[in-house]
Amino acid sequence: MYAIKCHVTLNNPMRILYFTRDYTTHDRRFLAALAHTGHQVYYLRLEQRGQQLEDRPLPPQVEIVHWAGGQRPARWQDGPRLLASLQRVIRKIKPDLVQAGPIQTCALLVALAGFRPLVSVSWGSDLLRDAGRNAWNRWATRYTLARSSVLVGDCNPVRQKAIAYGMRDQRIVTFPWGVDLQHFSPDGTSGAGRPPIFSTSPSTPGSEPFTLLSTRGWEPVYGVDVIARGLVLAARDHPELHLLMLAGGSQAGLLRQIFQKGGVSGQVHFPGQVSQVELPHYYRNADLYLSASHSDGTSISLLEAMASGTPALVSDIPGNREWVQPGVQGWWFPDGDAEGLAAGVLQAIQQRANLAGMGRAARRLAQEKADWAKNFPQLLKAYEMAVRLPLVE
Repeated sequence: MYAIKCHVTLNNPMRILYFTRDYTTHDRRFLAALAHTGHQVYYLRLEQRGQQLEDRPLPPQVEIVHWAGGQRPARWQDGPRLLASLQRVIRKIKPDLVQAGPIQTCALLVALAGFRPLVSVSWGSDLLRDAGRNAWNRWATRYTLARSSVLVGDCNPVRQKAIAYGMRDQRIVTFPWGVDLQHFSPDGTSGAGRPPIFSTSPSTPGSEPFTLLSTRGWEPVYGVDVIARGLVLAARDHPELHLLMLAGGSQAGLLRQIFQKGGVSGQVHFPGQVSQVELPHYYRNADLYLSASHSDGTSISLLEAMASGTPALVSDIPGNREWVQPGVQGWWFPDGDAEGLAAGVLQAIQQRANLAGMGRAARRLAQEKADWAKNFPQLLKAYEMAVRLPLVE
């Protein structure tokens, strides 16, 4: 075990080791911004979990680090081998700072390696959900935070959880990751020129299709089964409803079973994993964005929808409450309540004339608080804190 004290200031280029669980859209956003800061950035990947989550390549300025991990799903029994390999990487690169997250995996390994300064990054669920799952996770969370120079999080619920696990408030930097407001916009060029999502005629003469959009992965934490059951309930008297379910995941069989038994299979469309180039097109052509996630910090998907001018119907959880004011940018429904979701959809149909105004309110809020170009410098503030504050013992 060893600790490295850094005297580098941000006026000079630093060697930054960016250590993350996989390669996602969120990682691409961070790395693309870091690539233009003048710092030397190294990318270290803990695991590869199968489905590619981001189709854009790494920025050419970012150097990929080859090590013992990054080729398959990581297992707890791999810990000693990965720790030894990480220590070799650190000795070779000699980074001035390591940014690592989630807390109980990547950041924990850096803490165990004894490296400082460590900027731990919470991806939301690691503190909001995973930290309290068992005694091991509680220990790992406290151990890592106690050895983190700074913690970066995207919302106040994450901040409060970190404080509850022993992180000092003055060492926490909170800001929403945000989105590219030019790429995700109500009238941008991304996805422009493409045909409408639905080419079919309205299900009922005289009725206009009403398009619902879900972009979350098909995993239990995202509550996609709640969306499926809610659609079945809402579609009974509203055949004009259509649901677009992007992405994929382990609950594919369950979702198709719910749709088939509910008699709504013809009203559900599965575009699959959509590229970042195509994604804005789907937001702009949806009447209402849906998220039934049981746990979220600041949901990037929600911010993308809001930036695109799409009202939202979301589960009533702390992370969503920071962004959606009922009747202004959209609505809430009780977490896990399919009937509540269905009622929200019906309310949106009844207030269809007001949706454009809600979409404009959503866009304004995104411009005020979710502009990635304005928010990214907060990460550099976290770096500055990490290299200037005394080491955490």
